[in-house]
Amino acid sequence: MLGVAAASAAVVLSASSSALACNIRDFSATAACDGDKGVITVTDTDATGVTATVSVYLENNGSDLRKVGEQEVKGSLTGTTITFAEDWQPGAEYRVRVKAGTLVDEDISPNLTTPSKACKPEEESPAPSPSPSTPQSSPSPSPSPAGSAPQPSPSPSDAGDTPVTPVDNAPTPAVGDSHLAETGANSNTGLIAGIAAALVVIGGGAIFFGMRRKGGSNR
Repeated sequence: MLGVAAASAAVVLSASSSALACNIRDFSATAACDGDKGVITVTDTDATGVTATVSVYLENNGSDLRKVGEQEVKGSLTGTTITFAEDWQPGAEYRVRVKAGTLVDEDISPNLTTPSKACKPEEESPAPSPSPSTPQSSPSPSPSPAGSAPQPSPSPSDAGDTPVTPVDNAPTPAVGDSHLAETGANSNTGLIAGIAAALVVIGGGAIFFGMRRKGGSNR
């Protein structure tokens, strides 16, 4: 009976020691925000207080892209936390490696995936201010031909002061008539007519006296 009791106590003690030993289940990782900065927090709940080294890596398609950082932590029954400052992007993946002596040397499974919303909202680009409309330029007047100066249009006052020339409505004489009138005015027709009249009178007088003398001789 004493042997059975001793064996039972050994089994219980062994089971209790195994249960209290440091293992990967004592570690957890989360991604959170500290203001507008991102942080990755790792919590160690190992009641035995074994010192562990925690390393965090940014993953890209199943491979380590870069190492975020490495810290040591000594767990407690209530849990001990360590933080890594990391400006993580939404939906990013991180691998957390834990090494605690000869007890633990593995990754926290599954890998840590960050939330879908970033800590710092993206700044909206300001809308471009509307540019002032460019005034329409009036078309420039076409240049006047070389050598010709523009003639100023008469103003209303000038038009009123200018005397109006009366229009002669009399018919213009024909060209032939004008020449005939000018020819008659400049010729000696009057003088010739006077001489002819004098000759007629003289001839008539001569005939009269000649007939008178002839009648006297017949008597």
